[in-house]
Amino acid sequence: MNSPSPRRRCSLPRSQRRLLAVGAVGLAAASAVAIAARRRGRQAPTMVTARMARRAQLARVGAKAGATVALSRARSVGAAPERKAELRAEAELASAEAVAEALGNMKGALMKLGQMASYLETGLPEPVRQALVQLQSDAPPMAPELAAKMVTDELGAPPDELFAEWGERPIAAASIGQVHRAVTHDGREVAVKVQYPGVDDAIRHDLETSDVVFNALGMMFPGMDPKPIVAELRERLTEELDYRAEADHQRRFAAYYEGHPTISVPAVIDEYSTGRVLCSEFVQGRRWADIVEAPQAERDLFGETIFRYVFGSIYGMHAFNGDPHPGNYLFGEDGRVSFLDYGLVKTFDVATVADFESLIVAMVIDHDLERFRSEVERIGLLPADAPFTIEQVASYFGHFYDHIAEEGVHSIGSDWSAEAVRRYFDLTGPYADIMKSANLPGDWVIVQRINLGLFALLGELGATANWRLISEELWPSVGGPPSTPMGEAIAAWEAARAGTAQDTTVVC
Repeated sequence: MNSPSPRRRCSLPRSQRRLLAVGAVGLAAASAVAIAARRRGRQAPTMVTARMARRAQLARVGAKAGATVALSRARSVGAAPERKAELRAEAELASAEAVAEALGNMKGALMKLGQMASYLETGLPEPVRQALVQLQSDAPPMAPELAAKMVTDELGAPPDELFAEWGERPIAAASIGQVHRAVTHDGREVAVKVQYPGVDDAIRHDLETSDVVFNALGMMFPGMDPKPIVAELRERLTEELDYRAEADHQRRFAAYYEGHPTISVPAVIDEYSTGRVLCSEFVQGRRWADIVEAPQAERDLFGETIFRYVFGSIYGMHAFNGDPHPGNYLFGEDGRVSFLDYGLVKTFDVATVADFESLIVAMVIDHDLERFRSEVERIGLLPADAPFTIEQVASYFGHFYDHIAEEGVHSIGSDWSAEAVRRYFDLTGPYADIMKSANLPGDWVIVQRINLGLFALLGELGATANWRLISEELWPSVGGPPSTPMGEAIAAWEAARAGTAQDTTVVC
């Protein structure tokens, strides 16, 4: 990430800030795994012991945060306004660092939520967001002997025998597993992702406790049915534990984008892959922290590639790689991006993809607000008897089409993602009533990562393009001509791929 921006006061209402703060502490504690015990070589805890450890962690983090706040208030008595603000910021940062440390040791579903929160430019107090930034690529790794044991258990031999070279120190550590660089005996440089021991129990516990969170959301948003949301998250995150499923997703994306001018997906190395170890070709490139400081023209190219990857996959493959966080991108030259990590992939049926486009046709192409309202109701995003005018519905949902509403060159800024956060969560704002009536069908849960994740990243890049024309290239109902040099290169690649497919057809 780029260097921390100056501290700013959270623009959300006090009640919402309090909810976020309490939720962050609960988030940290709801899934604490006893990693320290494992590192000291003790036997991994049972499910019951691990849950008790998480609850103890909740008490520790909550008590620490409470003590920090109490001390800050005591020190603020009689202090000048400037000093009070300084003490308040220090207390926020100390509490946030405690939460980030707990999340980093969790190795589970809630750490993934912490990662997600970290790349929302606004919506969280700045000290909290900055403390969570470390979760994007610097999560605490497991001990080398634990990684080696996992490889041995899965592949039948220790890594220093299986590979000509094995890097004990991981090159990346995240929520489910960590990645080691290795070299095969035939000279191939590979990346080996090793799942954390016990992470399956941690995620299952996280998902059990998620009922409490979503039932609370159901009370805050009466129109929302939490059951399909919980079911969707459980299915996606449980699938993520099986690296064989991830390998299947990765092969599918790699085959679809083979030879693409700017999108690259590393190949899976099958002979070193199992349900808990995933081996891929090693990819080099610059990290997100380097890219956000790059010249604007370069950032625009990368932004266009990311945009085309996400929406091209949805409309071309009917699939969405639902983990758009910057640790999963490596940046090469001329806008080329390597996309990593296919654990959280959502596949859509034909009808759901048609629903996505039906909203776009009504709102963006035809400007038919009455039909847009009807489509919103048919899909289940809003009940048919909701007491709102067509204009109110269009005003609320229309924000999510701002960047493609009209043709022209537009920059995606952090203010767009900030407004998206407010429209999802601000119960004191002008859209509070419609928010409480809105619902989120199961198939749409992961898609919201686009609004809360993808556009936050594009906003950080300040990515600038004619997003409408690029989108028209990708929408099946339009199939517009290439609108950029990248689009022309992609059109040539698609034509060559189609020609190759025709040439290899066997006529009987």
